[in-house]
Amino acid sequence: MKVSGFTFIRNAIIYDYPIVEAIRSILPLCHEVVVAVGKSEDETLALIQNIDPQKVKIIETAWDDSLRKGGRVLAEETDKAYRATAADADWAFYIQGDEVFHEADTEKLRAMMLRYKDDVQTDGLLFDYLHFYGSYDYYGSNSRWYPHEVRVVRRRADIFSFQDAQGFRRGENEKLRVRKTGARIFHYGWVKPPDIQQKKRENFNKYWHSDVWMEKNIAAKADFSYAEGMHTLKRFEGEHPEVMREKIARQNWEFDGDISFNHTPLKDKMKAGLKRYLGLDFSYRNYKLL
Repeated sequence: MKVSGFTFIRNAIIYDYPIVEAIRSILPLCHEVVVAVGKSEDETLALIQNIDPQKVKIIETAWDDSLRKGGRVLAEETDKAYRATAADADWAFYIQGDEVFHEADTEKLRAMMLRYKDDVQTDGLLFDYLHFYGSYDYYGSNSRWYPHEVRVVRRRADIFSFQDAQGFRRGENEKLRVRKTGARIFHYGWVKPPDIQQKKRENFNKYWHSDVWMEKNIAAKADFSYAEGMHTLKRFEGEHPEVMREKIARQNWEFDGDISFNHTPLKDKMKAGLKRYLGLDFSYRNYKLL
């Protein structure tokens, strides 16, 4: 079985992306990892070059910053990396710059890839998500945070990145047919020093919205206020991926994790009840579960 990893990145140092940890987390399962490195204002290219020259394949790209509707440029960069993966690969393992695969699930995922390698009905494999917020000790717990997403896809010419690169489609915009793996992706996009989180927020929204929208909706300020999402959190009691150990030890900002006033929104309570007692699941799915 041959597996190619792929991802994209730009300005990783400026915006404190754990891209090195992301790539290293999938390397043990991959024969290669293709990284589309966009022209950056920092030393992102050198950062990627120093990971593993034998297995990390770099393609240098130029982002089309005029693609500001719906985050389309992110899908374009994802597709550049995907198309550069080995044509004879059975699977392509996608990881975004702020996501890390947990090594404890390596053998579980490997077994799933082997099991469905020749099953042409299976287009991809589904992962469970933990979205950390404010610090490495808390994660989002309501319906704002997507619980699952596809991160392993079959290496096929008709599969492409969908919308803002959260998931994938095939053929004439068909949802992928996928299998649950139970393997975990840890998402750290909302864990950064408050000043860097604010800079990232101001920059990242440019990939979705016009300057007029930005002026009305994204205030320019020194630090991001993590208090905005406090009521949706739970304390994390497990173990983070091993590759994140050093980065977590370097956390240099204070986060008030008092969640004593947490409350579950009414709509989430209703959804949970309908799922528990009637088996009805209203969560958004960018895939068809087999």
